[in-house]
This record gives sequence, C-alpha cells and structure tokens, in this order.
Amino acid sequence: MRIIRYKQKGLDVQWGWFDGDNIGALSAPPFDPFRRADANIPIKNIELFAPVMPGKIIAVGRNYVEHAKEHQVEIPDTPLLFLKPSTSVIGPGQVIILPPQSDLVEFEAELAVVMGRAGRWIDITQVDAYILGYCIANDVTARDLQNVDKQWTRAKGFDTFCPLGPWIETDLDPSDVLITCRVNEEIRQMSSTREMVFNIPQLIVYISSIMTLNPGDVILTGTPAGVGRIDPDDKIQISIEGIGVLENLVKNDRRKV
Repeated sequence: MRIIRYKQKGLDVQWGWFDGDNIGALSAPPFDPFRRADANIPIKNIELFAPVMPGKIIAVGRNYVEHAKEHQVEIPDTPLLFLKPSTSVIGPGQVIILPPQSDLVEFEAELAVVMGRAGRWIDITQVDAYILGYCIANDVTARDLQNVDKQWTRAKGFDTFCPLGPWIETDLDPSDVLITCRVNEEIRQMSSTREMVFNIPQLIVYISSIMTLNPGDVILTGTPAGVGRIDPDDKIQISIEGIGVLENLVKNDRRKV
C-alpha cells in the first residue's frame, strides 16, 4: 500500500492511501488501527505533502563504499550517525531553498525507512515488524559548511534540506533496489541498495541500541557515489525502484539574490 499525506482545497492535511490515479482517506494515522475509505478522489484535485513528519531523522553517513571513496574518507567500522531536524522536511514538488551562508549545496539521493512501532534494543529477527514502509529522501548538504565545521549539523540542517516522498510504500523488499538521481534530466547517481556497507536490519539494530525509535521516525540509509552541486532552477528527480519518483525544484533564498 502507498500511504500519503494530502490536502484538499479548504481542508486540513490528512492521511490517505494511493491507488492508481485516485486516493482515499485513512480514518487514523497509519501507526494506529485504521480503515481505508474508497479511493475515489482524483489525485489532480489534491496537493501532496511529505508522507510523514518525523519526530527525528537519523541519517547514516558513508554507507556506500564508492561514496566514501569519492570524498577520500575511510569506510566506518560501525554506522556513522547524525541527525537532521524535522524542520528540514519538505514534500514532493516543494522547493529546496539554497541558504545565503553556503556557496556549495549538493544533492544526496537516499532510501528512507519509516518506523511504524516504538522500539528499543530491537532484535534483528524482529526488524520487519517495526517498519511501516519506505520512501525516497534527498539528504541535501551544504558541502562547504560541512568541510569547515568538521561536523554536520549546520550543513545538513537548513530548512528544506530533507525532501521526502512521494509516499510511503509498505510493500517493498529494500535489499536490492535501484536508486537513480537526475538533475535537469541528466543521470548523476545510479546504484543499488545491495551496495550498502550496513544493511537496513543492521542499521535498525544498531540505532535502537542507542535511542528509542518511535512511530514516524525516519532513517536515511546513506547515498551512493555521484553527489554533486545544485544551482537555482535545477530540477532534481530521485527515483527508487518499487517506490516512484521524488521531484523538487531549487531556488535561491531571497536574501541571496
């Protein structure tokens, strides 16, 4: 099932599900028992939002060998974690804003895991029971600030620096799916999740040994090689096999014009 957050004109944002060219409402958030209304609302009549507003976003650095190589850094012995604020989240079709503090902002296409249950010290044999589903993410990064700061909070934390979408796919085997990123229709990244250094069960076991994972929390699982600069008016399209396409435009902050 594809789970969305959407808005009809004059109404509040609500949860729904996607079926072909139509959507239907959910009676409750997908972390709780819910009923599905008939999918009879044309998607052209609604606006899609980020499919989840996470309490926390846990991201994994250097989780693809070739990406570590392109930055000339070592592959970590254990998952390298950092956090992105929830205020960085935007949805499909929304605009990535280039901040005036940075002269080098880059895209990073990633598979995102959305948690469905709270868990701490999750056993590797039980991981699937804690996952709601998967969506596409762009871990937008101010690379020049990352290099200056030597830690990643500022570089990864600007508003609009975490596009998520277009929906949560609950029926996906994430062990070997193709990730592709295009900028202005030109392919910049292409790799499979099988190239991850630490796979999704390993990541969830490791992260939950540190912190409680709550329903709606998002884990960004790392980006393949090929990351690069984005500029005003660029169109970024990230596709993941079995999920769909997340598209966002890029604009300058008005203070940078």
